[in-house]
Amino acid sequence: MSVVIRSKDEADRLRLTLSSLANQTEKPEVIVVNDGSTDHTADVVASASGDLDLIALHHEKPAGRSGAANAGAAKASGEVVLFLDGDTLAAPDLVASHLALHRERPNLVVRGETWHLRCTRPFLDPEAGTPKRGEEDRVARMSPAELARSLVTRRQIAEAFAEIDSRAQPGVYPGFGPRRLFELEMEALATAPDCKVLWAAAAGSNQSLRRDAFLEVGGFHPELSINEHRELALRLTEQGSQMAGTPARTYHMIHRSGWRDPLQERDWEDIFYAAHPTAEVALMPILWASLGDSSVPEAARIHSLPELEEAAARWHPLNGRDAVVKAHMQWAAGAP
Repeated sequence: MSVVIRSKDEADRLRLTLSSLANQTEKPEVIVVNDGSTDHTADVVASASGDLDLIALHHEKPAGRSGAANAGAAKASGEVVLFLDGDTLAAPDLVASHLALHRERPNLVVRGETWHLRCTRPFLDPEAGTPKRGEEDRVARMSPAELARSLVTRRQIAEAFAEIDSRAQPGVYPGFGPRRLFELEMEALATAPDCKVLWAAAAGSNQSLRRDAFLEVGGFHPELSINEHRELALRLTEQGSQMAGTPARTYHMIHRSGWRDPLQERDWEDIFYAAHPTAEVALMPILWASLGDSSVPEAARIHSLPELEEAAARWHPLNGRDAVVKAHMQWAAGAP
C-alpha cells in the first residue's frame, strides 16, 4: 500500500500524522505532497524520512486538493493507494484493515471511519500546546491538567493510542450535521451493499482503492476542491468498482470552527452535475439539508442513501438540476 498525504501549512499536525504511519502494524510506502506550504513542512518531512519509506513532493505553487492527490498517486508504487490529509492521525491498524479488504475482493473503493479530535482546535502545535494566533488567551487560561489532557503527543501515538481514541468523536468535524452524515454513510455501507448511490458515502480522507483503477479513470477531477472524492467514487462505480466500509479509524485534528459545508461552498455543483447530469447528483443537497434544521419541508427530506436512490428514481427522465429539485419539492407538497 501507498499512503498519499496532501498537506499545506500544517507542519506540526503533519509531524503527528507521519508518526501515526510509522507506527502501523503493516508498514506502507508514504508519499507526502507538500502543496505550496510556507511554514516548516519541508523540515518535518525531511526529519520523518528515517522512520518511513517516504517520497516527498514539494510544490512551489499549490495545486489544490485534487491536483496534489493526483500528483502523489502518480508517484506511488503500491498496488493500493490510501488517501489521507496532513492533519489526520491513522489508527495503528488502518493500513492493515484496508489491505485485508483489498486482498479479499478486487475492484473495491474502501472507506474507513472518520472521527475527529476537538481538543486540538486552539493549537498551532497540538503536541507542544503552542496556541494559534488569536487563541493565546484561551490556552493561557488552561490549567496544567486541562492542557495535558488536550495535547496529542508522539509518545501517545506510539505507546498509548487508546488515550487518543478515548477523546475522539464520530464525524470528520464536530456538530450534529457532520456526525449524522457520517452515521448514515457508514450505515449504508454496512447494510445496503446493493444501493446504487453508495458512491455518495465516499470520504476525502481514509479512503483506498487500486492505483491502476485510479489512474485509469484519470484521478480526481482537477476542477473540484470539495466533493472531489464523491465524484471520483461515482466514476469508479460506473466502471464496475464497489464501495465497502471498514471500521478502521482516522482522527482529524480540528484546527478551525465550523466545517466545509457543501451547502455553503457550492462551486462544486455546476462542475459535478455537468460531468454527471443525474437526478442523484441533483438531489444530494436535499440529503445534506435534511440533516438538521432547514427550510426543506419534512415530506421532501431525504434521510438516507437508499432514500436518495428511491427519490432520484422518480426523476430520471428530467433534464437539468433545477428541474429535478423543483419536481421533487412539488411531489413532496402533493402538487400535480
